[in-house]
Amino acid sequence: MRLATIVALVLMTGFGPAAEIPGGVQHVGKSGPGKGRHVVLLAGDHEYRSEETLPALARILAKHHGFKCTTLFTVHPTTGFIDPAANNLPGASILQEADMMVVFLRFKDFPDEQMRHIDEYLNQGKPVIGLRTATHAFFLEHPRKKYAKYHFQWPGKDYHLGFGRQVLGETWAGHYGRNHVQSTRMLILPNRVHPVLRGVKDVHVQAGGYFANPQEDSTILLLTQPLNGLKPDSPPDRTKKPTPGAWVRTYTQNGKTGRVFTTTQGASEDLLNPGFRRMLVNAAFWTLGLEDKITENLKIDFVGPFNPTTYRFDGHRQNVYPSDISGWESPILGAR
Repeated sequence: MRLATIVALVLMTGFGPAAEIPGGVQHVGKSGPGKGRHVVLLAGDHEYRSEETLPALARILAKHHGFKCTTLFTVHPTTGFIDPAANNLPGASILQEADMMVVFLRFKDFPDEQMRHIDEYLNQGKPVIGLRTATHAFFLEHPRKKYAKYHFQWPGKDYHLGFGRQVLGETWAGHYGRNHVQSTRMLILPNRVHPVLRGVKDVHVQAGGYFANPQEDSTILLLTQPLNGLKPDSPPDRTKKPTPGAWVRTYTQNGKTGRVFTTTQGASEDLLNPGFRRMLVNAAFWTLGLEDKITENLKIDFVGPFNPTTYRFDGHRQNVYPSDISGWESPILGAR
């Protein structure tokens, strides 16, 4: 493509090419309530396709609402391909300039140098969003590891049950519904009014539920109801009562306090549901203290083609570099 054509496209759209960073990609919005706020999203779970969910969410926040969004992926240390199972998060140092951290990791054992940036971020009491497996984001060998307290089963009273329980409000507590057999209806609590819920309705997601019993200081927003089937109108599983599926709270670390939003859902196919997608966008605004900017019709359209993969272990698209989705219109993650 000729330079003149590229310049013309930039002028028409108002958006330049997305920046590439080690192990990730960055999208910067032009204008909106999020302008001047930097959101860093950490993708690396083995099953639920966080490498699809998070860049799609990042593009929505950037292009429609003006945020600067950096999505970091766990990547293979040799090939540089996106590798959900890798214990390698290049570019973690960019958390030093983040205003909000979105976590969708599972059982990670990152090197101390990479964990240091996560620890330093939390020690500032900055906002956090946790999706699905973030409740058990870290599986650090303890007590050898310097940051072992973040382990999802940390036994110490000083940081009991690790990052999940102490920051997000809950650690891994088990499945609550059978994946690929039971989908999930998310129910707003009766009479519950909260900025995160503005415009949110008809939330039905594909991933089976997780059981959760969040810390008592959490405000439950939606409940998870497993269904006997994969369609929105599938009947509820009467053997399973609704359990918390999304909540907000604050955490305090190093004497600093920050806002938190957590949901036990978040598979890439879940993002296809407008109600769920709107909840995540609203949550980003709320955690950053922008709740006065949340309206019932905030724009939540996908930016570029979004082709979610049906989640499963070892089911990620192979041989994909972060740079392959650096464009605003690059398919996430493309057809294979």
